[in-house]
Amino acid sequence: MHLYTQSRSPNGQRVNVFLKEKGIEIPITEIDLRGAENLSEEYLKKNPFGRVPVLELDDGSYLAESQAICLFLERTQPAPNLFGDTADEQAKIEMWARRVELNLLIPVAQAFRNSSGFFKDREKCVAEWGEVSAEIARAAAVLFDGHLSMSRYLMGDRYSIPDMTLAIVIGFAKDVGQDFLDLPNLARFHREVTTRPAFQS
Repeated sequence: MHLYTQSRSPNGQRVNVFLKEKGIEIPITEIDLRGAENLSEEYLKKNPFGRVPVLELDDGSYLAESQAICLFLERTQPAPNLFGDTADEQAKIEMWARRVELNLLIPVAQAFRNSSGFFKDREKCVAEWGEVSAEIARAAAVLFDGHLSMSRYLMGDRYSIPDMTLAIVIGFAKDVGQDFLDLPNLARFHREVTTRPAFQS
Protein backbone atom coordinates (compact mmCIF):
# COMPACT_ATOMS: atom_id res chain seq x y z
CA MET A 1 0.00 0.00 0.00
CA HIS A 2 1.03 3.62 -0.55
CA LEU A 3 -0.74 6.75 0.69
CA TYR A 4 -0.88 9.99 -1.32
CA THR A 5 -1.99 12.76 0.99
CA GLN A 6 -1.62 16.23 2.42
CA SER A 7 -1.22 15.47 6.11
CA ARG A 8 -2.20 18.96 7.29
CA SER A 9 -5.56 18.93 5.51
CA PRO A 10 -8.53 17.71 7.61
CA ASN A 11 -9.05 14.56 5.54
CA GLY A 12 -5.34 13.87 5.33
CA GLN A 13 -5.05 14.29 9.08
CA ARG A 14 -7.97 11.91 9.62
CA VAL A 15 -6.20 9.07 7.81
CA ASN A 16 -2.87 9.94 9.44
CA VAL A 17 -4.35 9.80 12.95
CA PHE A 18 -6.26 6.63 12.09
CA LEU A 19 -3.05 4.93 10.97
CA LYS A 20 -1.43 5.87 14.28
CA GLU A 21 -4.43 4.61 16.27
CA LYS A 22 -4.04 1.28 14.47
CA GLY A 23 -0.25 1.20 14.61
CA ILE A 24 -0.08 0.79 10.82
CA GLU A 25 2.94 2.13 8.92
CA ILE A 26 2.84 2.54 5.14
CA PRO A 27 4.83 4.66 2.67
CA ILE A 28 3.45 8.20 2.29
CA THR A 29 3.85 10.78 -0.47
CA GLU A 30 2.84 14.34 0.42
CA ILE A 31 0.84 16.15 -2.27
CA ASP A 32 1.28 19.92 -2.66
CA LEU A 33 -2.28 21.27 -2.80
CA ARG A 34 -1.29 24.93 -3.06
CA GLY A 35 0.99 24.03 -5.96
CA ALA A 36 -1.97 22.20 -7.58
CA GLU A 37 -0.11 18.89 -7.65
CA ASN A 38 -3.47 17.23 -6.99
CA LEU A 39 -4.72 18.58 -10.33
CA SER A 40 -1.85 17.16 -12.35
CA GLU A 41 -2.57 14.59 -15.04
CA GLU A 42 -0.65 11.96 -13.10
CA TYR A 43 -2.62 12.53 -9.89
CA LEU A 44 -6.00 12.70 -11.63
CA LYS A 45 -5.38 9.17 -12.89
CA LYS A 46 -5.42 8.13 -9.24
CA ASN A 47 -8.47 10.23 -8.32
CA PRO A 48 -10.34 12.09 -11.07
CA PHE A 49 -11.90 14.38 -8.43
CA GLY A 50 -8.42 15.62 -7.53
CA ARG A 51 -8.82 15.29 -3.79
CA VAL A 52 -6.57 13.90 -1.09
CA PRO A 53 -5.95 11.41 0.34
CA VAL A 54 -5.74 8.44 -2.03
CA LEU A 55 -4.61 4.98 -0.97
CA GLU A 56 -2.92 2.81 -3.58
CA LEU A 57 -3.77 -0.82 -2.81
CA ASP A 58 -1.49 -3.79 -3.30
CA ASP A 59 -3.31 -4.77 -6.50
CA GLY A 60 -2.53 -1.38 -8.07
CA SER A 61 -6.06 0.03 -7.69
CA TYR A 62 -6.81 3.29 -5.87
CA LEU A 63 -9.16 4.06 -3.00
CA ALA A 64 -10.18 7.66 -2.34
CA GLU A 65 -12.25 9.43 0.37
CA SER A 66 -10.77 9.42 3.86
CA GLN A 67 -13.67 7.66 5.58
CA ALA A 68 -13.56 4.85 3.01
CA ILE A 69 -9.79 4.53 3.43
CA CYS A 70 -10.19 4.29 7.20
CA LEU A 71 -12.91 1.65 6.81
CA PHE A 72 -10.61 -0.40 4.57
CA LEU A 73 -7.82 -0.13 7.15
CA GLU A 74 -10.26 -1.15 9.88
CA ARG A 75 -11.11 -4.32 7.97
CA THR A 76 -7.45 -5.19 7.42
CA GLN A 77 -6.59 -4.58 11.09
CA PRO A 78 -9.71 -4.78 13.30
CA ALA A 79 -8.11 -3.79 16.62
CA PRO A 80 -8.53 -1.34 18.15
CA ASN A 81 -12.08 -1.18 16.82
CA LEU A 82 -13.11 2.33 15.77
CA PHE A 83 -16.13 1.58 13.54
CA GLY A 84 -18.23 -0.49 15.94
CA ASP A 85 -18.81 -4.14 16.76
CA THR A 86 -22.57 -4.73 16.74
CA ALA A 87 -25.02 -3.63 14.05
CA ASP A 88 -26.48 -1.07 16.47
CA GLU A 89 -23.07 0.37 17.35
CA GLN A 90 -21.91 0.46 13.73
CA ALA A 91 -25.07 2.28 12.64
CA LYS A 92 -24.82 4.87 15.42
CA ILE A 93 -21.12 5.47 14.73
CA GLU A 94 -22.01 5.99 11.05
CA MET A 95 -24.78 8.39 12.09
CA TRP A 96 -22.35 10.52 14.12
CA ALA A 97 -19.71 10.32 11.39
CA ARG A 98 -22.18 11.73 8.87
CA ARG A 99 -23.36 14.39 11.30
CA VAL A 100 -19.80 15.62 11.86
CA GLU A 101 -18.95 15.60 8.16
CA LEU A 102 -22.17 17.05 6.73
CA ASN A 103 -23.01 19.55 9.46
CA LEU A 104 -19.57 20.76 10.54
CA LEU A 105 -16.64 19.76 8.32
CA ILE A 106 -18.25 20.75 5.02
CA PRO A 107 -19.56 24.16 6.23
CA VAL A 108 -16.22 24.98 7.89
CA ALA A 109 -14.40 24.10 4.67
CA GLN A 110 -16.87 26.07 2.53
CA ALA A 111 -16.53 29.11 4.78
CA PHE A 112 -12.75 28.92 4.52
CA ARG A 113 -12.63 28.37 0.76
CA ASN A 114 -15.17 31.07 -0.09
CA SER A 115 -14.12 33.70 2.46
CA SER A 116 -10.35 33.40 2.26
CA GLY A 117 -10.04 32.98 -1.51
CA PHE A 118 -7.21 30.51 -0.86
CA PHE A 119 -8.07 28.62 -4.05
CA LYS A 120 -9.50 31.54 -6.05
CA ASP A 121 -7.07 30.78 -8.88
CA ARG A 122 -8.85 27.47 -9.54
CA GLU A 123 -12.44 27.77 -8.26
CA LYS A 124 -15.21 30.33 -8.04
CA CYS A 125 -15.43 31.90 -4.59
CA VAL A 126 -18.63 33.48 -3.29
CA ALA A 127 -17.99 35.57 -0.19
CA GLU A 128 -21.66 35.60 0.83
CA TRP A 129 -21.74 31.80 0.78
CA GLY A 130 -18.64 31.80 2.95
CA GLU A 131 -20.47 33.91 5.53
CA VAL A 132 -23.56 31.69 5.44
CA SER A 133 -21.41 28.56 5.75
CA ALA A 134 -19.68 29.99 8.82
CA GLU A 135 -23.09 30.61 10.41
CA ILE A 136 -24.19 27.05 9.61
CA ALA A 137 -20.98 25.66 11.12
CA ARG A 138 -21.39 27.72 14.29
CA ALA A 139 -24.98 26.53 14.77
CA ALA A 140 -23.85 22.92 14.37
CA ALA A 141 -20.98 23.43 16.82
CA VAL A 142 -23.50 24.61 19.42
CA LEU A 143 -25.51 21.40 18.92
CA PHE A 144 -22.40 19.24 19.33
CA ASP A 145 -21.48 21.22 22.45
CA GLY A 146 -24.92 20.52 23.90
CA HIS A 147 -24.61 16.80 23.23
CA LEU A 148 -21.15 16.67 24.78
CA SER A 149 -22.48 18.30 27.96
CA MET A 150 -24.05 14.90 28.67
CA SER A 151 -21.47 12.60 27.11
CA ARG A 152 -17.71 12.10 27.27
CA TYR A 153 -17.54 11.20 23.59
CA LEU A 154 -20.17 11.27 20.85
CA MET A 155 -21.02 7.66 21.77
CA GLY A 156 -20.88 7.98 25.54
CA ASP A 157 -17.64 6.47 26.86
CA ARG A 158 -16.95 4.72 23.55
CA TYR A 159 -14.21 6.44 21.50
CA SER A 160 -14.74 5.98 17.74
CA ILE A 161 -13.90 7.49 14.37
CA PRO A 162 -16.39 10.40 14.51
CA ASP A 163 -14.70 11.60 17.71
CA MET A 164 -11.39 11.66 15.88
CA THR A 165 -12.96 13.57 12.99
CA LEU A 166 -14.71 16.06 15.25
CA ALA A 167 -11.49 16.89 17.10
CA ILE A 168 -9.69 17.39 13.79
CA VAL A 169 -12.45 19.67 12.48
CA ILE A 170 -12.41 21.78 15.66
CA GLY A 171 -8.66 22.27 15.27
CA PHE A 172 -8.96 23.06 11.56
CA ALA A 173 -11.77 25.54 12.23
CA LYS A 174 -9.62 27.40 14.75
CA ASP A 175 -6.72 27.52 12.30
CA VAL A 176 -8.92 29.16 9.65
CA GLY A 177 -10.57 31.72 11.94
CA GLN A 178 -13.67 29.81 13.07
CA ASP A 179 -12.96 29.23 16.73
CA PHE A 180 -15.43 26.98 18.56
CA LEU A 181 -13.26 26.51 21.63
CA ASP A 182 -15.29 29.12 23.52
CA LEU A 183 -17.94 26.38 23.77
CA PRO A 184 -16.96 24.65 27.03
CA ASN A 185 -17.91 21.07 26.23
CA LEU A 186 -16.34 21.14 22.79
CA ALA A 187 -13.21 22.63 24.34
CA ARG A 188 -13.06 19.87 26.99
CA PHE A 189 -13.66 17.20 24.34
CA HIS A 190 -11.00 18.64 22.00
CA ARG A 191 -8.44 18.79 24.82
CA GLU A 192 -9.05 15.18 25.79
CA VAL A 193 -9.04 13.69 22.29
CA THR A 194 -5.99 15.59 21.05
CA THR A 195 -3.89 14.38 23.96
CA ARG A 196 -4.20 10.83 22.63
CA PRO A 197 -0.83 9.48 21.38
CA ALA A 198 -2.17 9.24 17.80
CA PHE A 199 -2.58 13.01 17.69
CA GLN A 200 1.03 13.69 18.67
CA SER A 201 3.46 14.47 15.85
